[in-house]
Amino acid sequence: MPCLPHPTSTDLLVLHTLRCIGFASPGRVAEATGLSESDVESELIDLAVAGLVTRVPGDLGGWGLTGAGRAADAERVAVELDTAGARAAVATAYDDFLLLNPELLDLCTAWQMRSVDGLAIANDHADPAHDRRVLDRLTEFHRRADVVCVRLAVALPRFQRYRARLTHALTRAASGASEYVTDDLASYHVVWFQLHEDLLVTLGLPRH
Repeated sequence: MPCLPHPTSTDLLVLHTLRCIGFASPGRVAEATGLSESDVESELIDLAVAGLVTRVPGDLGGWGLTGAGRAADAERVAVELDTAGARAAVATAYDDFLLLNPELLDLCTAWQMRSVDGLAIANDHADPAHDRRVLDRLTEFHRRADVVCVRLAVALPRFQRYRARLTHALTRAASGASEYVTDDLASYHVVWFQLHEDLLVTLGLPRH
């Protein structure tokens, strides 16, 4: 029988999060991982000394992986997956994710566009009935997506954070913060995209 998975080490969690979200500030990495910003900064410094991450200055900069960092992350997440005996469970959950993915993309399009007199226009959120219909559909979608996230979290505990982040984004959107559907860096769509990237990297699959 496979052994129970252990929590991902903090250094790998920071490294892998950067792999999935791209260049980011320590604050954004902290939000994605659930770690404190000071812990993230400490890990980033150690990873930089090891040559696995680098910092690009400027408004569009941030911390990101080096080539060595990408290779190390791929190797370490593969070992983590196989040590936990979770490859089959994650692969099955990924298949279910792929079934849901087109629906989420359609929902995002419906949120960004609406029909007026038969013409598709950018959604200015001036039609609350339209937005409510999309949010109701997103809420129903989230119930099914959460089942997949639960199974992933059982297989590898680090996937639990996606459940919290997706739920937070939906809650904020439902409370009137419309940017949390597609536009904010912590929006439902962005977190879902990062989960997709995480699954690909974890399973060693290319993005098509």
